[in-house]
Amino acid sequence: MKRNIIVFLTGAAVIIALDQITKAAIMANFTLHESRSVINGFFNLVYVMNPGAAFSFLADAPAAFRSVFFFSVTALAVVLIIYYLVKSKPESLLIVTSLSLIFAGAVGNVIDRLRFGSVIDFLDVYAGAWHWPAFNVADSAISIGAALMIWEMIISRKQEKPS
Repeated sequence: MKRNIIVFLTGAAVIIALDQITKAAIMANFTLHESRSVINGFFNLVYVMNPGAAFSFLADAPAAFRSVFFFSVTALAVVLIIYYLVKSKPESLLIVTSLSLIFAGAVGNVIDRLRFGSVIDFLDVYAGAWHWPAFNVADSAISIGAALMIWEMIISRKQEKPS
C-alpha cells in the first residue's frame, strides 16, 4: 500500500507540475490564438482557451453551468480514484499509474478552470486541413491513463481465463 501511495502521489505531482509549467510557458511566449509550426504539416504549438471539455464539449453552455458541471465531475472523479486506491489496494502498478495520470490530468485542468474560467490548450496535431482538437499535458495524461487502465483490464482478463 505504501508503494502505491508513493507512486500515485509522485506521478500526480510530476504531471500536474509539467502541465502547469507548459501552460505558463505558452501564456508567457504566445498571444491568444497565435500558432507556431513545430513539424510542418503535422504539429503546431497554439495558444487557445477552451471553455468546454474534450472536443469543446459544452463550450457554448452558460459559464455558470459549465463551472458547476466541470467542478462536480472533477470532484467526483478525484473522490472515486482516492476511494478506489484506499479501499481496493490495487496490486497492479499499472493500475496505480493509470489512476495517477487520470487524477493529475483532472486536477491540472481544474486548476485552469479556477484560475481562468477555461482550460489552456496548446498542442495542435494535424494532417493537411484536418486538425485534431487542441489539447494539453493534462488531457494527454487522462488519455494515456485511460488507455493503460483498459490495457491492464485486457491483460488481467486474459490471464484469468483458463487455457
